[in-house]
Amino acid sequence: MLVVPDHWNEAPLSQAPAYQRKLRAWSDAGVEIFLHGWRHRDDGVRAHGVARFRARHMTAGEGEFLGLEREEALRRMRAGRTIVENAIGRPVAGFIAPAWLYGEGTRAALLEEDFALAEDHMRVWRPADGRILARGPVITWASRSKSRIASSLAFARLASATFGALPTVRIAVHPGDTGVPSLLKSIDKTVIRVARDRMVGRYGDLLDSVPADAISRRT
Repeated sequence: MLVVPDHWNEAPLSQAPAYQRKLRAWSDAGVEIFLHGWRHRDDGVRAHGVARFRARHMTAGEGEFLGLEREEALRRMRAGRTIVENAIGRPVAGFIAPAWLYGEGTRAALLEEDFALAEDHMRVWRPADGRILARGPVITWASRSKSRIASSLAFARLASATFGALPTVRIAVHPGDTGVPSLLKSIDKTVIRVARDRMVGRYGDLLDSVPADAISRRT
């Protein structure tokens, strides 16, 4: 579960004791809680080059950590981590940037903050040493518009049929997806299909069970 400490500056977790109790109950039940940015919304910090293209075409103004300098990224990580860990009563499982988009400043901050895990669209890695624990695209859906719903349904069909050679397949569901019947049906079919010849696992399993010779160093 990915937790935003203050979504769009409108939902401060630090001021929501009832939801803090829910998070702690889920965490106590075994749900892995990740820190997911600070506010999930781009502050208007301008990215450049490839990063600017990614911000414009891969997220609707929600690539919060793509254009941040190291100091600001670190500040938000530390503040958010404190709030979430106080709520769940244990360390977060890792850090995942909103929209899976990381700028150079954010990657530098990750090295300092010592999160156990991080992920983007194509991989899961250990920030401490850059070791990649799993490769391959994540299957996800989008419910923001009819065109995004249609394209994500098509991608899910293609991905679940063609990712058979990958040892690890990740599936990501956003809260908004649960209000669209066609997306829920696609999610169910995808989970059933990819789980046929795989064991459903936790992110922590990637740290515990991947053989040393199967882990490659980031380049």
